[in-house]
Amino acid sequence: MAVAAKLVPPDPSRLPRHIAIIMDGNGRWARKRGLPRVAGHKVGLESVRAMVKACSSWGVGHLTLYAFSSENWRRPKEEVSFLMQLLRLYLRREIKELHENRVRLNAIGRLGDLPAAAIKELELSKALTAKNDGLVLTLALNYGGRQDIVDASRRAMVLATKKGLKPADLDEDRFAGLLGTAGLPEVDLVIRTSGEMRLSNFLLWQTAYAEVYFTPTFWPDFRQPQLLEALKDFARRERRFGDIAPRSA
Repeated sequence: MAVAAKLVPPDPSRLPRHIAIIMDGNGRWARKRGLPRVAGHKVGLESVRAMVKACSSWGVGHLTLYAFSSENWRRPKEEVSFLMQLLRLYLRREIKELHENRVRLNAIGRLGDLPAAAIKELELSKALTAKNDGLVLTLALNYGGRQDIVDASRRAMVLATKKGLKPADLDEDRFAGLLGTAGLPEVDLVIRTSGEMRLSNFLLWQTAYAEVYFTPTFWPDFRQPQLLEALKDFARRERRFGDIAPRSA
């Protein structure tokens, strides 16, 4: 029997600090196989597990997953209910291993609109892993990039009213500290699966200078080898942040 080749990530100095993934294509993956959409969501959990394991072992510090967007409430009620149940299942099944591997769980979005049972499970998981010093796994739940910016603007208005924050005091750094991602580094690499080429209202502020990697692979099929290809592509890119390319000698 042939032995699978060991996956070797790029040099640590060329790895992104923060990867954000738009996990797309679960429904199409299932439809191609004559299965209900929920089957794609189930298998997609294994891809989540694979990403967490790979990022933890390869030295990526932050992984943010677009788990449920603010627009996903428009989906059929049965599918939304299943996704909420799947969230609880993932946390119950994985939190012990996440904790043992020093993963710290985080969540962003308008979490208060989630079902009470999901909120409770999420809070218990966050509390258990709060002091861990490994990978920071952030789940974007009921999240939208525009609403994140609006919510931050409202917080700025409250600061202006209650603490006398002046317009000149509000710079980019201070505004970033009012976003749901406060305390997290800016995103270095966005990965979107399934062949779609858009950000879909995901981390609009935080991805201003992120590299974007699109792949036709559906999310349930996206595992460590596919992540490695994305990391290799990222390592080959020259990030200038608006500056000019270094001149050759």
